[in-house]
Amino acid sequence: MATTRPKPKRYVRRLQMRKPCVHGVAGIELRPHQVLIRPLVTEKGTHQSSKYNAYSFEVSPLATKIQIANAVAELFNVKVEKVRTQTRKGKKARYKQVMGVQSTWKKAIVTLDVNDKIDFF
Repeated sequence: MATTRPKPKRYVRRLQMRKPCVHGVAGIELRPHQVLIRPLVTEKGTHQSSKYNAYSFEVSPLATKIQIANAVAELFNVKVEKVRTQTRKGKKARYKQVMGVQSTWKKAIVTLDVNDKIDFF
């Protein structure tokens, strides 16, 4: 039966000194005014806000649903029921003879509690 060769002392010492990897909190810490970029005022958005009490915002692409909900609750003093997000692809655009691509952006649809409302005007 074949035995493995003995490990060098320096290698054994290095293995003993090695510490386990400890990761920090995932993501970037964003402030509420950095999470919400602007409200999206469109026909569909105003219909959703009047019928379903849901408001749409352009948000930072790095923001999570929890960060978006906390930002809306803090900035507008409302209670958030749920958050739905979409990553919108940038459209192809032409300027004179040069083809380009518009930026990709993130959209969030925030549904509020029945008693709460946001007034942008």
